[in-house]
Amino acid sequence: MSSNPKLGIYLMIATTFVFAVQDGISRHLASEYNVFMVVMIRYWFFAAFVITIASRQAGGVRAAAKTSQPFVQAFRGILLAGEICVMVGGFVLLGLVESHAMFACYPLLVAALSGPILGERVGWRRWTAIGIGFVGVLVILQPGYGVFSIYALVPLTAAFMFALYNLLTRYVAAKDRAATSFFWTGTMGAIVSTCIGVWFWEPMISADWIWMAVLCVTGATGHFLLIKTYEVAEASEVQPFAYLQLVFASAIGLFVFHETLANNVMIGAGIVICAGLFTLWREKKVAEG
Repeated sequence: MSSNPKLGIYLMIATTFVFAVQDGISRHLASEYNVFMVVMIRYWFFAAFVITIASRQAGGVRAAAKTSQPFVQAFRGILLAGEICVMVGGFVLLGLVESHAMFACYPLLVAALSGPILGERVGWRRWTAIGIGFVGVLVILQPGYGVFSIYALVPLTAAFMFALYNLLTRYVAAKDRAATSFFWTGTMGAIVSTCIGVWFWEPMISADWIWMAVLCVTGATGHFLLIKTYEVAEASEVQPFAYLQLVFASAIGLFVFHETLANNVMIGAGIVICAGLFTLWREKKVAEG
């Protein structure tokens, strides 16, 4: 693979913008229709995209689906579909700004759980960063300051689920190709979301079918850009720029949905992001030896 970090950074920025737009459309549709139905239709298009990509690679769909760890791969796909449902529900309950501010702690959860799940060593520097990051979460939550909103647990749950999904992705990567993991993610997500979503079908107006089409296209475009990002640059070089999704999504929340940005959310998110960036830097240093 020829490394081009500058291009990789540009692609990651484009990826985060597309995913933020996707979140904004998801927020709109899920406020009008059932979350399970919205996620189901989104996954139909995603699965079609995944299968199309697999069919054009060497060995076709059969090669992409081949794995020695089908149960873990299946669980990964189901877990991500569940996380998307939870997170989109958070968009409706809390809005984009607060949901993404809370969700930004997922890299800290990945670092904290990498020891017990993957057996990786987490040094005191990273544990300190994890602790500081969760201080940032408390700043966002403001416990004891008025009435604590139980809804805040929704994006926190999504962050935990996404962290576990990331760790399982690392785990299966020891034996399976990225194409295989991508295939199982899309197909299993489509299967489980369909099994649930069909029971919550609601008729949509024509205008919202257009938004649904745009949602599906942004999903496929975002994943395509992400694939290209990792083709031209190392993950450690571009991962810090993934935090821009918080910036883009917050801007959409503020200017499109007229959400507010409280001082505690801004300060807490800043603490969480700084702690997350430090853990990413330490992981890179440890990997380099």
